[in-house]
Amino acid sequence: MRLTPATWAAAALTMLVLLAACYQAAPPAPPPSPAEVSDAANGRYCGMQLTDHDGPKGQIFVIGIPDPIWFSSVRDTIAFLRLPEESSDVAAVFVNDMGKAKNWKQPEAGAWVEANSAWFVLDSNMRGGMGAPEAVPFAAKPAAEAFRAEHGGRLARLVDIPDAYVLGPVDLTPIIPGTADDVVDAPVDSSRPADGHDAADVPAQLNHSGH
Repeated sequence: MRLTPATWAAAALTMLVLLAACYQAAPPAPPPSPAEVSDAANGRYCGMQLTDHDGPKGQIFVIGIPDPIWFSSVRDTIAFLRLPEESSDVAAVFVNDMGKAKNWKQPEAGAWVEANSAWFVLDSNMRGGMGAPEAVPFAAKPAAEAFRAEHGGRLARLVDIPDAYVLGPVDLTPIIPGTADDVVDAPVDSSRPADGHDAADVPAQLNHSGH
């Protein structure tokens, strides 16, 4: 049987369609779920166990690596995203949802929010890992606003947090509650919150009305 040019063209088109189907990229994998902090979780930059640091933590999943990269503070988590020498193949970023957490020092399991959907309170009088200023995350805006009303600061989304806030010099002077710009002139022990009490004696008075 002699094939006509039209038949040849149809056969070639069919082969191209079949080849395209064979080489079609696999559907994207579902985003990873947040892991939970264990004694084996060490901070990317400090090298210490996360359980040795107070305040909210973070974790980043990089494409092709099953385990998350851990961070002892949200500040360090965001710094990883801004540093050009770190991987840009980020699959997911999770930070502690402090509107769900009842323990400021070590947020409970399950208290996570995807960083891109979180609300952050900057310049509050609560300190994160190593006593540094923290970007305190919340899944719900009302919870973030309640925290800001009690501890001072300002609200921001992840994309709006200035690079200088996470990459610049660390200011260990406490911020006066209710104001974002004024600071106390006297030096402060970086292991203490702004009210002068030991961190272990000051539970996070977090408002859960947003949940």
